[in-house]
Amino acid sequence: MAFCGPGAYLTHQQKVLRLYKRALRHLESYCVHRDKYRYFACLMRARFEEHKNEKDMVKATQLLRAAEEEFWHNQHPQPYIFPESPGGTSYERYECYKVPEWCLDDWHPSEKAMYPDYFAKREQWKKLQRESWEREVSLHCLSPHLGPHGQCLEGVRFHYPGAEVQIPGVTVTGAPCLSNILP
Repeated sequence: MAFCGPGAYLTHQQKVLRLYKRALRHLESYCVHRDKYRYFACLMRARFEEHKNEKDMVKATQLLRAAEEEFWHNQHPQPYIFPESPGGTSYERYECYKVPEWCLDDWHPSEKAMYPDYFAKREQWKKLQRESWEREVSLHCLSPHLGPHGQCLEGVRFHYPGAEVQIPGVTVTGAPCLSNILP
């Protein structure tokens, strides 16, 4: 499942493409018959192609704003939503039946023997995950008394959700050490 948090800003081209796709999806909701839909989709494509090579960004932004307003006024009141999409009738329907990955650790060896390839790859993956985790949290390559930009960090306090830890003269960074990654 993807995280839908705030991301990078969208470019003008991305905004236009997303508007075009939303407009086609709403047009699909209006036009039940495929031939009628294709006719109006070609007309809409022609309208977008008309201003495809617009070089003036001020004018292009005004055109985009006008197109978004037109879309807002003409959108379908009950657009078709695919069942597995967010807002659909089957979205995350079977999430409650999915077993967490750590439960596979409790399988009996006879059960694991039925899927030898899967569990061999899983063990490799777990080993790689453990090694990368140890590399990320290792502190042996950090220079004492200096921060990442050379500033002095004598007596720095680190706050964790459960406790407060005071480490005098030690720098802790969240990034992995390059000396451990590079050969």
